[in-house]
Amino acid sequence: MKKIGFLSFGHWSASAHSETRSAADFLHQSIDLAVAAEELGVDGAYFRVHHFARQAGSPFPLLAAIGARTSKIEIGTGVIDMRYENPLYMVEDAGAADLISNGRLQLGVSRGSPEQVIDGWRYFGYAPAEGETEADMARERVEVFLKLLGGEGFAQPNPRPMFANPPGLLRLEPHSEGLRDRIWWGSGSNATAVWAAKLGMNLQSSTLKDDETGEPLHVQQRKQIEAYREAWKEAGHEREPRVSVSRSIFALTNDLDRAYFGRDRDSRDQVGMIDENTRAIFGRSYAAEPDRLVRELKEDEAVQAADTLLLTVPNQLGVDYNAHVLESILTHVAPELGWR
Repeated sequence: MKKIGFLSFGHWSASAHSETRSAADFLHQSIDLAVAAEELGVDGAYFRVHHFARQAGSPFPLLAAIGARTSKIEIGTGVIDMRYENPLYMVEDAGAADLISNGRLQLGVSRGSPEQVIDGWRYFGYAPAEGETEADMARERVEVFLKLLGGEGFAQPNPRPMFANPPGLLRLEPHSEGLRDRIWWGSGSNATAVWAAKLGMNLQSSTLKDDETGEPLHVQQRKQIEAYREAWKEAGHEREPRVSVSRSIFALTNDLDRAYFGRDRDSRDQVGMIDENTRAIFGRSYAAEPDRLVRELKEDEAVQAADTLLLTVPNQLGVDYNAHVLESILTHVAPELGWR
């Protein structure tokens, strides 16, 4: 069995070819797609977070709204860029969204990806401390966030408060018990996957990773997952960790599918520079008739190693088409692979 969710980049565009013309369209359609996905039996609804872009920049209102409209589906991010975040405020927002959904939040966080603007986090009032990098700043905030999610009091109460306080130091509210175990780190390298394991975070590995060995993406990711699980075991955590990988997978079952994605039948991994110093490998798309998809996915070592698969969806094609994309995988592909 494997959990299967969708991952939306949340684009909107005024283009005549887009079914998602505005931010309001994106938000309402995302809620509708999560509801439809739950009805189909999809396990998770996840959203990318990018600032200064026509995408989801503020995930918690959307996650809370989906939580109020659904009852079973997991709700998450992939990922929140911690360079932009106040971890204390984020604890409050995450706690509220998790309580609204009755404990279904699966929150992916990370250092973030290449941005729309130069050092965008500076506009939010943040900057690395002297001697730190922006990556250091992000990881430090994650550690603060994780500690606060534990729910221990840390703030000295006012001796003359407006409302009566419980005894002892105060914590942030609302507190959601168990959320600490549902935080994921979006890792682009083996080293940060090991770091995440030591801190007790689940692992998200996307379709983009540092090219550390020159091997195909799925092989590098499988080795990353193995390193993560070994580090988790060495850290002595009591629970079992979760691992997700993201893939663009389209079952070609009708003429519309073939018109949209038939050109991706022979897609291959690509290698490029995402900044001056980082060579990255970008994963291929899968687009084929269901029987061929089954054969190809059996050979994807990372997909086989992960317990959760996030399907990237073309959200600008509308709710109905994306529900069809998900249903095709659940109906024609997942059972043949033993995932359902």
